Amino acid sequence: MAYSKVTRLDYRRPQSSSKSSLCSNTVMVVFIGLCLAVAWAMTSSRKFPVIISSSDNSSDEISSQFGDISTESSMEDSAQEGDFNTEPKVVFDDSNSDSTDSGDGTSEKTVQKTQDGEENQNDTENEEKSDTETTKIEQSVTEESEEEDQGSKSKSISNSKAEVFPDGAQSEILKETETQNGAFPTQAAESKNEKDMQILNLSKDKMKSYKWKLCNVPAGPDYIPCLDNEKAIKKLRSTKHYEHRERHCPEVGPTCLVPLPEGYKRSIEWPQSRDKIWYNNVPNTKLAEVKGHQNWVKVSGEYLTFPGGGTQFKHGALHYIDFIQKSFPDIAWGKRTRVVLDVGCGVASFGGYLFDRDVLTMSFAPKDEHEAQVQFALERGIPAISAVMGTKRLPFPGRVFDVIHCARCRVPWHIEGGMLLLELNRLLRPGGYFVWSATPVYQKLPEDVEIWNAMSALTKSMCWKLVNKTRDKINEVGMAVYRKPMDNKCYEKRAENKPPLCSATERSDAAWNISLQACMHKLPEESTERGSQWPSQWPLRLEKAPYWLESQVGVYGKQAKKDFEADYELWKRVAKNSYLNGMGIDWSKVRNVMDMRSLYGGFAAALKEMKVWVMNVVPIDSPDTLPIIYERGLFGMYHDWCESFSTYPRSYDLLHADHLFSKLKKRCNLLSIIAEVDRILRPGGNFIVRDKVDMVNEIEEIAKSLHWEIRMIYSKDTEGVLCVQKTMWRPK
Repeated sequence: MAYSKVTRLDYRRPQSSSKSSLCSNTVMVVFIGLCLAVAWAMTSSRKFPVIISSSDNSSDEISSQFGDISTESSMEDSAQEGDFNTEPKVVFDDSNSDSTDSGDGTSEKTVQKTQDGEENQNDTENEEKSDTETTKIEQSVTEESEEEDQGSKSKSISNSKAEVFPDGAQSEILKETETQNGAFPTQAAESKNEKDMQILNLSKDKMKSYKWKLCNVPAGPDYIPCLDNEKAIKKLRSTKHYEHRERHCPEVGPTCLVPLPEGYKRSIEWPQSRDKIWYNNVPNTKLAEVKGHQNWVKVSGEYLTFPGGGTQFKHGALHYIDFIQKSFPDIAWGKRTRVVLDVGCGVASFGGYLFDRDVLTMSFAPKDEHEAQVQFALERGIPAISAVMGTKRLPFPGRVFDVIHCARCRVPWHIEGGMLLLELNRLLRPGGYFVWSATPVYQKLPEDVEIWNAMSALTKSMCWKLVNKTRDKINEVGMAVYRKPMDNKCYEKRAENKPPLCSATERSDAAWNISLQACMHKLPEESTERGSQWPSQWPLRLEKAPYWLESQVGVYGKQAKKDFEADYELWKRVAKNSYLNGMGIDWSKVRNVMDMRSLYGGFAAALKEMKVWVMNVVPIDSPDTLPIIYERGLFGMYHDWCESFSTYPRSYDLLHADHLFSKLKKRCNLLSIIAEVDRILRPGGNFIVRDKVDMVNEIEEIAKSLHWEIRMIYSKDTEGVLCVQKTMWRPK
């Protein structure tokens, strides 16, 4: 037909010869063919992005940023080492989407925010405009479009992965389709589009199923579920031993959200926070009225200020700390002494100023009439927990604290066979010191003399040696320093076995919901046992594997010392390449950090150069590695994450959970755990999750329902990493 048409056109021309006619016909056919080809090309808008194979070496540069996310750490599993290779993903978004492209075909889905809260995008994908709406399912790894248009910002992150083809340099996958101007989509593209949209709608429906409400409790913005369980407290038969200040958790973990105090602001940054905090964040004045004359805390306009004083150090904690050092040089703050337990801490100024001497202090006090004392400490950026010397052991292993301090801590150490002082004996490292600053040490009132005599007899029977007794003329107080023995020789020489030695089956490290026992544990006898030697001086002890790991098998299945070293190297790499630089976290606003499932303390150790402190939590169903954490000069506690943590709401700037939730989900309500995360995380704080991909995706959906900002999500195979930021949102 085409030849016939051309022929008809040619008949209208003068015909010179058959040869010239044949040439003209040929030219016209070629010309018309070219025109049709150009027209087809101009009306077509298909894009064929190149997928880079996961085996491509060019992906290493990007993937190394996130280290190895396969750090599943159990007795059965081995730790994975090496870099994390990127993998193409599909983005599901109701609006526009973006992808951070490395330029070589690899990508990571990342959303970051600048300090003023606006989103910052590394590289925006170009889109072509068309007369009809294009599909909103985009491949995260694409070639640049030939026609550029304005890209868009997105808060939605990848929830599933695209197919990876074996040869990245040759393979192609359909990215977008449209029916404009006769360009027909393939059946594969239409089917894929429908499946992706079904997944998107399913995700939306799931997110809508999470319904949140505010907690309706008398404690209001200060609600601690396991300490404010009024129903359980009312049923107590006695409160003689402070049972009402101990943990009484509800049978079902709360899934409500704690409201914010009216006028709440983002916490003041460290170190300014040590001296002042926003009044509206902790709007309690009772302690200022009762203890203001002792320089605990004062009200000053929109701030609460902390002069650094205490009952025993009205002229400042720093002078008191230096007084202890001068009076007893062997204590060697920041060298021999690194980890301290402060009993009855008040607002924790003692621990707050020990940071200046390179000392880490675990401060605790009960939630009692000294209103919000622990909350003040945490808001100031000083580590503290709500706990009491009552009927249960404190949630720490035995023989881990270098020094235990009590300054008018109001604990009757001498009564009931010295039950409470024997708990300190369990916690104190062999050769460690107990610093006691209280009126019986320096006053001569009848009651004080009686207590001093009782304490002298008790400590002697416990083989504690009084190594110093001094009076501070400036503060007009005195202190006594006792030293715990390093071996069992004194125990064996006692004329009377009182207090008795604990049975051989009684483990000093058992601490979760264990009743106090009026006995002393025998000290280690073998040179390879933990506690037989004092740790190396700080900071060497942070990086050096404990001597007693030589003969043990580690949690990754290797020899424990090698496990320790590999774990430290892993977290240094992850922290440097990812957490500190790759997630958009403003570390100037991070002070209080919690590792919700710590093993060797590698994550905390990797942050040693940052001005942060890390609460290392060892879950009760995880390998008991908490003694190792203390041995390297860090601290932490045991906890069951099916229950609420013993801290006030809005306590932490950053929470880190490494393969925690996939284990917890087997026995705990996931929503109640996330509600607890919301409770203890400050608005503006960050939450980092490393876990199985399906678990990460589920937490992402819950985070969206809480109106949290998704900062980054990353996955490979069955492992994933998620970083989210809590907002000020509360349900109405």
